[in-house]
Amino acid sequence: AGRLRAGSVRLNSAAWDSAAPFGGYKQSGNGREYGKFGLHEFSEIKGIAGFSNE
Repeated sequence: AGRLRAGSVRLNSAAWDSAAPFGGYKQSGNGREYGKFGLHEFSEIKGIAGFSNE
């Protein structure tokens, strides 16, 4: 664990929750990285296609 630079270490803990309000340093914040704000940082919309039921 002393050489760990990013991430989380859990033993016998509760289940992981992507909506958890947790924000760590570097890349250790699961709520920040896997939440809506984190996904927008790595997303770029290039095109949108849809279908109509008309």
